[in-house]
Amino acid sequence: MPSDPDVLVVGAGVSGLTTGYRLAQQGLRVRIRAEDAPGHTNSAAAGAIWDPIYAEHPRVGVWAARSYDVFSEMHEKGFPGVRLVDGIEASRDPMITPDWARGLPGYRECEPGDLPAGFVHGWHYRAPIIDMPPYLAHLEQLVRETGSTLEYGGHLDSLTEADAPILINCSGAGAHDLVPDPEVTPIRGQLVAVRNPGMTDFFAEHTPELGEMVYLLPQGDTVLLGGSAEPGIADPAPDPAVATAIIERCGNIFAWIRDAEVVGHRGGIRPSRPKIRLEHEEADGRHVVHNYGHSGAGVSLSWGCAEDVTDIVLGLLGRERKQDRAE
Repeated sequence: MPSDPDVLVVGAGVSGLTTGYRLAQQGLRVRIRAEDAPGHTNSAAAGAIWDPIYAEHPRVGVWAARSYDVFSEMHEKGFPGVRLVDGIEASRDPMITPDWARGLPGYRECEPGDLPAGFVHGWHYRAPIIDMPPYLAHLEQLVRETGSTLEYGGHLDSLTEADAPILINCSGAGAHDLVPDPEVTPIRGQLVAVRNPGMTDFFAEHTPELGEMVYLLPQGDTVLLGGSAEPGIADPAPDPAVATAIIERCGNIFAWIRDAEVVGHRGGIRPSRPKIRLEHEEADGRHVVHNYGHSGAGVSLSWGCAEDVTDIVLGLLGRERKQDRAE
């Protein structure tokens, strides 16, 4: 492709790759620039069950619903890493089932006998669960097949260093320094991977905010155990003490976990912000479209946000949207 892109995307995590792909599908010349390749981003460490509750923006519901639809299409087409999985989300406190859950495939309220000890309310539904390493690898391949350019390894100190007429900022936690945006704060999350004894359904504890919780996400031969949330910690390296606490919390509910073989650890940084920033601004004589601050819902909102960014860019260029595809 020509050396000068129509659009430069900063960041190659799930938001950057997804947005770059949607833009390229519209015939735009896209370049993605990032410090780390997708497999080494924080996105690669995510447990990645579709769950839209840990982010704030008036359009969260729209973005989540669109992403659910795209992941469902991907599942049907055998997109690597994407599966629809039945399971339970449950609360230790009495509550009303949230509206976002009621319309999902497989939805029904749990009977008391469906719930583990200590939980008093819950609901069944079917959710996309994404195995992020193969998912990101295939999405990266699709981006390359559009003729887009991906450049890894270069560090940006400021968005002013990125040269393009339209810049898409998908820098995640890096937006704190890159924009700069002091409202972005890091929250370290951690997972423990154990050998799967045959578990097929997921279990997720419903909590009003990110914190110490319990979830089990089956990923083929392994089950990912979570979770944790450590505000202010920007080092993604897993902490052995946190891993031990995760295993203990999960084992107190599902006894088989106490003897499960640990096969790996994951750590990553969630880009927390009081409100997702998805908007256009003009800065230094060019257009900047921001798409960051998704906290714990980056994967869950990725396709909806990417399509809103694409609509903004097409509007700036005076173009009409062509039909998108899931792959």
